[in-house]
Amino acid sequence: MKAAYYILLILLGCIGITSAQGLHFSQYFNAPLLVNPANAGFNPDFDYRIGGNYRNQWANVASTPYQTSSAWGDVQVLTGKLQDGWVGLGATLFKDQAGSGSLTSTQGYASVAYHQMLGTASLLSLGVNLGVVNKSIDASKLTFNNQWNGEFFNTSSPVDGGENFTRNNISYFDMQIGLNYACFVSETVYLNLGFSAMHINKPSESFFADNRSVDATVPLRSTFFVNSSFKIQDLWILNPNIYFSKSGGNNETVLGMNANRNISEDGSKQLIMGLYYRYKDAFIPTIGYQLNDLKMTASYDITASSLASFNSSMGAYELTIMKSGSFDRTHPIKCRSPKF
Repeated sequence: MKAAYYILLILLGCIGITSAQGLHFSQYFNAPLLVNPANAGFNPDFDYRIGGNYRNQWANVASTPYQTSSAWGDVQVLTGKLQDGWVGLGATLFKDQAGSGSLTSTQGYASVAYHQMLGTASLLSLGVNLGVVNKSIDASKLTFNNQWNGEFFNTSSPVDGGENFTRNNISYFDMQIGLNYACFVSETVYLNLGFSAMHINKPSESFFADNRSVDATVPLRSTFFVNSSFKIQDLWILNPNIYFSKSGGNNETVLGMNANRNISEDGSKQLIMGLYYRYKDAFIPTIGYQLNDLKMTASYDITASSLASFNSSMGAYELTIMKSGSFDRTHPIKCRSPKF
């Protein structure tokens, strides 16, 4: 038990604080397979989950808003066949479109994870994501500095300076690994922390000639998260958590809390409220509703950086939906965790 608390404190102390922008969801806690492949099948009370996410960003700043969507699902297998463990399988499809050049990224991943109980109160998980990334761009929609003739951009002028695209479509293999640890302290206290590393196979990504001097290797992206739940009587479940991701020289830190309010006697109806803060970027209020095993959550990024003077603090909105379920079978492994 003490080891779990020490690990929690160490991770919190080691997290650096800076900001970044990249492919991400503010509701990272509702995109489990993106955060960590060890989350595949990490749902001890249910057999499967399916979910979807949608994010629309900077609609009042960019001529073409940044839009990110995903669909995902995972399932437990071999429950009861392994000694105090099981296997999780999952799949995720992402699509991201950004900017006037219609830069589009489509990513598909298959996930597999192994979950092993350590005694009766803790769980260790190891997972891997294997996938393919495809990116495309419409260079005809882009303009460059040398095409400015003093009055307007002359798109018929040739592009100088090395911005000649040799391809408009690229694909590459991608790989991610992750480790997850959970401690089921009691029926009212739960702790969870994890680490993942994305692009560990060092894929190359470029629309230009291969002999350019610029390094086109996709930088390693490492992600840490710490999550906890505390049940207060039969009315509230508080879920404070923190997320940190680093890619190259860019960092992203998000911290905050969700609170589930029981609004029915049996916990079948829950009101979800939350507030998060992305360091030096945005405040993120969230609201949602859970009916039995169906959960819907909405959030909005209120810009708190210098960009607020340009976008009137209107950053992004997100919508998520998640459904958990069982195959009407008895779960051989029971994990004590806060629930109504």
